[in-house]
Amino acid sequence: MKVFVAKDAGYCFGVRDAVNLAYKTTEKYGNVYMLGDIVHNENVVKDLNESGTKVVQTLDEIPKTEPVLFRAHGTTTGVWEKAKEKQMNIIDATCPLVREIHDEVIKLEQEGRRIIVIGDHGHDEVVGITSQIKDSIVVESPEEAEGLRKMKKAGVVSQSTQTIENVQNIINILMTKVFDLRFVNTICFPTKRNQDQIKQLAEICDVMLIIGSFTSANSKRLAQLSKERNINSHQITCAKDINSKWFDRATSVGISAGASTPDNLIEEVVKCVNNLNPEKEKELIYG
Repeated sequence: MKVFVAKDAGYCFGVRDAVNLAYKTTEKYGNVYMLGDIVHNENVVKDLNESGTKVVQTLDEIPKTEPVLFRAHGTTTGVWEKAKEKQMNIIDATCPLVREIHDEVIKLEQEGRRIIVIGDHGHDEVVGITSQIKDSIVVESPEEAEGLRKMKKAGVVSQSTQTIENVQNIINILMTKVFDLRFVNTICFPTKRNQDQIKQLAEICDVMLIIGSFTSANSKRLAQLSKERNINSHQITCAKDINSKWFDRATSVGISAGASTPDNLIEEVVKCVNNLNPEKEKELIYG
């Protein structure tokens, strides 16, 4: 049985940098506070909590002398302003690509365009994007796009981890709704690479494993992409979720992971699958 591991599986650089920055901050200050979990992965959150990170709901819960880390997903302008007013020690872990989306929506608004954000309602990144401008519309699906009224001028961006297919489908509909439409493709390139590798692996492998928390919208989207191409696709959180029966008569297995999945979980899954592999072939890196 051949085992293929997607080259770009797991942490994107933005998440990796944010997690590393959280560890470095706890080493320097003893602990660090965050407004919500740094990533949507229970294992990462648990490890960080043990190292000294503390999750709170508001800035008022943070002692004046303690640092606050703003996560990779981005932070609302209101929270930024309040933290500066309180003269807090801000550790900025915002992903550079998310920050670019913030800049883009501001530019689009300055052009007099109504802002449309393709993304998940209530997702931290989407909330941060929409806070950059006065008025916006969040569209999650083609069905929601169909319900929009026609408008003269609009600017469109997307949540960085959206699937290309969903964005394309929504844009096709918006083209019938908006006279002057400007779309800025803000799906991040690590997401694009991971999606492409999963699509390709799902076509050539008998079984697919997508590693990621079920609280992660990114991981669930990747699993769905795989499932659409290979019915024998399974989303798992870690090696313990693997069922050996999935591999009966399988000659090839593809493995990938969401952007919030750490390297050690991927390594454990690969090791588990190799232990089920009677031929003991070395796994192949795909991509």
